[in-house]
Formats: sequence, C-alpha cells, structure tokens
Amino acid sequence: MYDLPRRFTYGVIGSYAAARGGESVENDALLKYPGNQHSAEWYLFSDLNRPSEERVDSSVTRVMDPEEADLFYVPFFSSLSLVVNPIRPTTVNVSHDRTVYNDEQTQEDLMEWLEEQVYWKRNNGWGHVFICQDPNALYKVIDRVKNGVLLVSDFGRLAHNQASLVKDVILPYSHRINTYKGILDWRIASPCCSLWETGIEKSLPTFDAIVSLCVPVIVSDYIELPFEDVIDYRKIAIFVDSTTAVTPGNLVKLLRRVSPEKILEFQKELKKVKKYFEYEDPNGTVREIWRQVALKLPLIKLMSNRDKRIVVRDLTEPDCSCLCSNQSGTHSYPRVGFRVRNDNCLAMSNGFQKSATRILENGKSSFKLYLNPVAISSVSLQVHVSEDGKQIDLKKERETDTGMVN
Repeated sequence: MYDLPRRFTYGVIGSYAAARGGESVENDALLKYPGNQHSAEWYLFSDLNRPSEERVDSSVTRVMDPEEADLFYVPFFSSLSLVVNPIRPTTVNVSHDRTVYNDEQTQEDLMEWLEEQVYWKRNNGWGHVFICQDPNALYKVIDRVKNGVLLVSDFGRLAHNQASLVKDVILPYSHRINTYKGILDWRIASPCCSLWETGIEKSLPTFDAIVSLCVPVIVSDYIELPFEDVIDYRKIAIFVDSTTAVTPGNLVKLLRRVSPEKILEFQKELKKVKKYFEYEDPNGTVREIWRQVALKLPLIKLMSNRDKRIVVRDLTEPDCSCLCSNQSGTHSYPRVGFRVRNDNCLAMSNGFQKSATRILENGKSSFKLYLNPVAISSVSLQVHVSEDGKQIDLKKERETDTGMVN
C-alpha cells in the first residue's frame, strides 16, 4: 500500500469535516470517516493498516519493501473526495478563510505524484489497485488509471476500454441498516421484498435487503452484482425483466405466486451469503474483495509483460484484446450480432457493435453502417430486430475514409 501524502487520505476526512464546520484535528487516530454507502475505501485502508498477525487468513499480505510487492494499492479516498463540499450550504458557521476543496484538482495532483513513482513507471500502471466506488469517483483521471484494477460498484459510467469484469472487481455498497440476527421459521417466512427499479444506481436497497434476509426483487434487464463466482443470485433473489414489470398487474401476480416455502428457501440461502455484504465482519466483504483482487494477478502479469514487448502503434480503435474492454455493456436497443470476413475482425469488433447499435435506433428497414478505415472486401452482418432473425449481406460501395457501406 502506498504511503500517500496525507491530503489524499486523512486529509480528505479533515476537509469533509471542515466544510461542515468541524474543528481541525491534528491526531489522525481521532478522525472518523463519515459513514456512507461508499465506505469500502475506509474499510480496505483500515484493514491493510492492521497488524499482520490479525490478517493471517487474508488473500493479500502487506509488505513494507515494494520490491516484494505483486500489487500496489492506492488508498485515495476518491468517493469521499467527490462529496467533500456539501451540495446544500451548511447551517453551521464555516470560516470564510477556509480554502475551498477541489476534487478535480486533488485527482490531478494524485496522478502527478503517482506517475513520478518508479513502480508506476515500471509497469505503466499495471498492478495498481484503485477504489472508485462512487460512479463519479476518479472521473477526471479515469483514462490514466484504467490499466489498474478498479474496485467499482458498477460499469454504468465507464467506457468499454476503461473497465470490465475480466480486469476489475464489483463491490457491494455498505448497507445502512442493522443485520438480521434472528432465526428463520415458518412464521416469519413472509413475502417481504425490496423492489429494485430498473437502473444501475438504485442497488443500495438490495444490499440492505440481503443483510436483513429480505428477498430482493430485482427489476432490470442488465446489472452487475458482486462476487458472482461464489454467489448464485438466482437462489437469493427474484429477477424480473423490465417489460414484464411495467405491464400492469404482471409483477403483483408473479410475486403472489411465490409460496411461503419458496421464500423460506430464499431466506436460508440469504443467511449463508449475507457475510459477503457485511464490511464489519472479519470474514466478510473486505476479505472477499482481497480474494477477488488476488485472482487478477495472473492477468496483470500477462498484460504487463505484453505491454513491455509490444510495438507502440497508433490505433483509432481499441486493439483486439478484450482484457481492458467492458464486454458487458448496457444495451437499451436491439443487440446486433455480426461476423466480419476479414483478418482485422477482432480489432474492429468494438467499432462495429457501437455503430450498428446506434444505427438501429433510427429505423429497422434501412440504415448505413460506418466501418473503421480498414480495407474490407465483404461483410456478413446479422441483425436481430424481432423474434425472427434476418440475414443481410453487405458489399462495400466505394472507397472512403470512413469505409462507408450502404
């Protein structure tokens, strides 16, 4: 773990308190991180600062000699930094002499410091771990940290070449309610459910539901959830597609068909996995996050070595590697499947999909497809606009800078 300048860790907490009229605290041990749903950055930082004898079962071990390190954790409190300045004016007295905190400048200053470090330069950022749990955290410098392992809550505001399930780790939000510690029996197996509306940023109630053993009802066509290699969410939640959910009466009918026996079955599974959503549990969320990070190490070494030997070249699109690409983006429009009969198919695949998806918004019967500026002889494109698939063979009409095909 980097020993960052204080302004990027405890200094962020101090600035947050000062912006709300708090007194300056010189002793860092007396500073209290303000609890919120993005508290993971504090729990991870605190965990790595614990004595090694208290972390014997962790998947990662902190070393004091950077030459021994496989990974470098950057403990910047990026989510707290984002909200240091209150949205609404504070009602307490704040000194007019106080310097106004600037999150964007703090991000820039962090990168200036980090990019001067020998271990950053050695691997071009590979092997570095950043936590940016708030969807807007590190937004100013995200392109400069995208080689690192990003600890995020979702990919909703990250581009396809910035984040992916392959490279990064999905975190649960820190729950806001007390964990249910009672026993399960038939009398409490009632259909108490938390409704998660379609959308990425409304997931916090779901984690509250899980730790209270309340069966979540997740209404979404696409969502990323934490730790899916150890949690089968079909056993602990009810999933409903958005079309079914918005049809009047459908959702109520579906939930009424869930029997008390099935709800009890859900709750038994919830009890087994709820530790993964409890940051305070020594064997809970923090331990699982580090296990997930440790699993990324072979990929990091692969990509680091690959970067060192590959010839630098200018590309208008991401290269053929999917390791840095978000291959599971949200699709609000019909999905387009395609295959390019060309040696450059992998390098061109991302550009194809984005172009074709945009085009389908404008109509079903006719469209134009803009390809990458690569010589192409023939394209085979299959477009699914309804339950019946239709095969369309396209020929390149003429040579252009954009490779336009009608």
